[in-house]
Amino acid sequence: MLGLSPRNGWCWLRYFVRHLALLFLLVMPFHAQAELEDITNILTGQGGGTNTQDEAVVTDRVIATDSNAIDDKKIRNRLRKIYSELDTMQQVRIVDVSSGVVTLEGQVESAAVQNRAVQFARQVEGVVEVENNLSIDRTISSRLEKTQQKILTLSRDFIANLPVLLLALLMIAICWVLGSWISGWKKLFLKLTPNPFIANLFGQITRLCFIFLGIIVALVLLDATSLISTVLGAAGILGLAISFAIRDTVENYIASILLSLRHPFELNDLVLIGGYQGRVARLTSRATVLISIDGNQIRIPNAMVFKAVITNYTRNPQRRFDFSIGVDTEIDLLEVQNIALNVLDHQPGILADPKPSILIDQLGDFNVTLTLYAWVDQSKHDWGKVRSEAIRKIKEAFDIQGIIIPTPIYKVRIDNPTDTQRTIAETDAWIPSTPQSAKPQTLPKQRNADISVDTSLEKQVAEEQHSEDSGNNLLNTHAPKE
Repeated sequence: MLGLSPRNGWCWLRYFVRHLALLFLLVMPFHAQAELEDITNILTGQGGGTNTQDEAVVTDRVIATDSNAIDDKKIRNRLRKIYSELDTMQQVRIVDVSSGVVTLEGQVESAAVQNRAVQFARQVEGVVEVENNLSIDRTISSRLEKTQQKILTLSRDFIANLPVLLLALLMIAICWVLGSWISGWKKLFLKLTPNPFIANLFGQITRLCFIFLGIIVALVLLDATSLISTVLGAAGILGLAISFAIRDTVENYIASILLSLRHPFELNDLVLIGGYQGRVARLTSRATVLISIDGNQIRIPNAMVFKAVITNYTRNPQRRFDFSIGVDTEIDLLEVQNIALNVLDHQPGILADPKPSILIDQLGDFNVTLTLYAWVDQSKHDWGKVRSEAIRKIKEAFDIQGIIIPTPIYKVRIDNPTDTQRTIAETDAWIPSTPQSAKPQTLPKQRNADISVDTSLEKQVAEEQHSEDSGNNLLNTHAPKE
């Protein structure tokens, strides 16, 4: 769903392994000491437990002040009966019981059996301490025999539990197939939400819920419900590590969900996102693709798009343009405004409502700056072409009416000039003749340039829609708009 490329997948795998190793380093010190002790015990033959003979035992029982041989005999007889009933403790011998102190000797098959024997002795009433002289039998013949017995026992248990195991796997398979089947009901989820992307997300969540339900049922059948908390804990740690490793991808994916819900733009909309301008080609689960005015493809991460200020030039078909033009300070400004308004009123592509307007923007040293405003219906005419045509016609009208668009005028002053220099200094470098008052005249019929809608970018957007990687488009014309 996320559309991972091999290169990005390898980078995310490296990040995941790196963070997982960091997590391991944080947890390892808490378990290192116990694990080293277990390894040492195995190598030295002392077993893997912690209840060795050199370890002090902390107990809440109070040691009685009166102890005799009769009590010691009772302890010995009780322990003999216990050990004789257990096959794994037949070789345990009670060497001595004196004043509540029990001494054990003999060979046992494993460290677990050794610890159990010591524990049984300590649980008998009247026992003060247990001297553990038990050793673990590590001969090859006994080990092979015990290993063979364990394998046979495991095989018998596996065969006995095979029907239940197959039933558990069958439940997982049924829930998997059922979840996949229900997640394929596009019409059902589209009734819940009109957004296809969110509907598909609901379908995936439904399938995962069914799979999780199948796993829970399987664990209940196998009587392994205690593993649920372990699996959930491991999944939580794994999810935390993955979230750190691919946090940018997760952020972009969540942003794509929110953008598909907000729907701030549509296909072919001309937008400005964080300084990038272009027409919207598609919205994927990771990025928003624009086709710039120059025809270049721009991919913006969805997280950046969601946080950025978005200017949509297409959402409102009416768009205003403006441009400034300077006229001579000696000209009647009201008549100039009327001439320019007359041009704009008769120009194709400019809307009559809202009406065009001309404002005196600035009074300079050598000219007066006028700013012209007009509106264009972008669905019928091209905004840039109409603006260009308006500038051209205003220039032609001003030329016909003799309205001067002045250039800067500079005067040169020369101290102690000669006769020739005095003559030059008394004359301005360029001083236009005082124009006559501009009077409206009948303008000749002007040529009209092409102001139709430019569809070149729309064609490129259409080509982008039919490209190989355009299948994951989250834009939907039926979704609610902001």
